Amino acid sequence: MKEHYYDKLLNINTGGNQKESSGSIHYHRYEPTQYIALEALFAEYELTSSDHVVDFGCGKGRLNFYIHYFFHASVVGIEMNEVFYKEAIQNKTSYQKKHKRDRDKIQFQCCLAQDYEINPLDNRFYFFNPFSIQIFIAVLINIIVSVGEADREVELILYYASEDYVYFLENHTGFELKKEIIVPGLYENDPYERFLIYQLG
Repeated sequence: MKEHYYDKLLNINTGGNQKESSGSIHYHRYEPTQYIALEALFAEYELTSSDHVVDFGCGKGRLNFYIHYFFHASVVGIEMNEVFYKEAIQNKTSYQKKHKRDRDKIQFQCCLAQDYEINPLDNRFYFFNPFSIQIFIAVLINIIVSVGEADREVELILYYASEDYVYFLENHTGFELKKEIIVPGLYENDPYERFLIYQLG
């Protein structure tokens, strides 16, 4: 129900999962974050219009449009799959026909996550378990180097985080767990149905 409601509200089409594998052991299949999970996240996690959010493995752009609509934050979607990237661009055109505010605040890039050049303003990074720990580490290094060059507060938002991600963050980086947000109705049957917010100390 919520899937249809929000897609209609945002004038986008982001349903469906990737049926075939990505062809790489390092990149996981596309699956959009359920709207019920986004509701749970943003009931407890605040964004502002000055935030710059990067969504790694954005697929068709669901999170990007949701954040832009409700928080007017800047959002960049990173997607390696050309088909999904093109669908995200189509969704952007469709979304902006209905929602004309701050058009330049939604961007998409078709590239590998580790090749995305972190913008000095990027301060929130979203991961829905999109790739292997090796790629995750490479992206984290890019983020940490960027903070060294342009000091700012940054946070990671992990959804359905793998144990590898959590172990590496807590044992090999300066990131500290700030908040855990469970998804009611889903977490009870699957302990991975939660968001972990990490802040760089």
